[in-house]
This record gives sequence, C-alpha cells and structure tokens, in this order.
Amino acid sequence: MAGHSEHSVHEHIVPVSTYIGVFVALLVGTALTTWIAYIDLGRWNTVVALVIAVAKMLLVILFFMHVKYNKGLSRIVIVAAFFWLGIMMTLSLSDELTRSWELNPSAWNMILPFLSHLLR
Repeated sequence: MAGHSEHSVHEHIVPVSTYIGVFVALLVGTALTTWIAYIDLGRWNTVVALVIAVAKMLLVILFFMHVKYNKGLSRIVIVAAFFWLGIMMTLSLSDELTRSWELNPSAWNMILPFLSHLLR
C-alpha cells in the first residue's frame, strides 16, 4: 500500500486479449450484417440488421467506453441516453403509425390545380 494515497484513482486494467476479442466480434458483426443484406428475409431484413447493430453498439459501449467497469454517474448517463432514445423512437413511430397511407397515391399533377388556385 506504499505510494498509494487514500484518494488515488483505481482504474480497471482491461487485458489486450479482451480488446482483440471485441474487435473480432465487431468485424464478424459487420460481415454478418453485409451477408444478411444479400439474403431476402422480407420485412425481417431490417429487424435482423438492427439486432446485429444493437449487439455491436453494446460491445462498443461496454468495453471500449469502459461502462462495464464504471459505477455511478456514467451508468446513469447511459441509462438516461437510452431512455431518451426510447422517447424519440416512440414519438417517431407514433407519427409514422398513425398516418393514413394510400396504397395508390394520386399523381403530382392532381395537386397542381389546387396549388395554382392558392397562388392567385
């Protein structure tokens, strides 16, 4: 305990093998995302791509940003950021899902007579 004060900073030392493992996992995730993009999964293509992206994001946040080893305020900030992201996604989806979409929208030239009436 010699040379250490009561207020010294004790940071967690992450082995290089952990960083290499996370880097390889990110490369595999990127290759998997590219591979999945060429497979027709119908409407599930976006879902699968987003699941892979979230997994890669969690690896970056937990290991490269050291959130896995931090306590307190940094975890609160991350949780608040995800809460805010959830609010933004909820508001965006509520707008998107409550619109009445036409299967066969009318052509632009149908709108022009109405616009010319407004411009006079």
